[in-house]
Amino acid sequence: MSFPNPFYRWRPHPWHGLEIGPNPPQLVYAYIELTPFDLVKYEVEKTTGYLKVDRPQRTSSQPPTLYGFIPRTYCGTRVGALASGSYRGDGDPLDICVISERPIAKSEVILTARVIGGMLMIDNGDADDKIIAVLANDRFWENANDVNDLPDVLVERLRHYFSTYKLVPGKESTTFIERIYDVQHAMRVIEAAIQDYIDMYGG
Repeated sequence: MSFPNPFYRWRPHPWHGLEIGPNPPQLVYAYIELTPFDLVKYEVEKTTGYLKVDRPQRTSSQPPTLYGFIPRTYCGTRVGALASGSYRGDGDPLDICVISERPIAKSEVILTARVIGGMLMIDNGDADDKIIAVLANDRFWENANDVNDLPDVLVERLRHYFSTYKLVPGKESTTFIERIYDVQHAMRVIEAAIQDYIDMYGG
């Protein structure tokens, strides 16, 4: 029996089974794991592809944007080489923060994101980049083409959240934001993560 339109007979793995996006590295798909309403850290379980509870957030800060990853990307040697120190990629898919003017309260959604910049976060010696993007068809942010077009306070919230969300009282933090970077560097990071994925898992 044939069907008029293609479809997935079974649920695809969100990391390996979805497309990168309609026009990478500028327009990419984002699989959302966390929303600004979440006080529990969720992440995709790499074997099954289902969303699992990782941990309750230790601090009172909440994610300032939607947060997830770009499918079929991997932070390996190429991503690590773009960091300014002798870092390696963290071995995960490339993270992405997506800004939306209208609240999106559901996770496990796929959306199209337009890349405008990123942050280089160092986590225990690993490069753990966070791409910054806006919802592609969000008219409120249609003139935001670079991270410098965002309000300073929003960028500062992103910096503060990722600088503090792993803090453990009484222990020295091993996580910090080294720098915020522009859209051109963000696209280079995405291209590197796509090649790292091909190296690790094939095309």
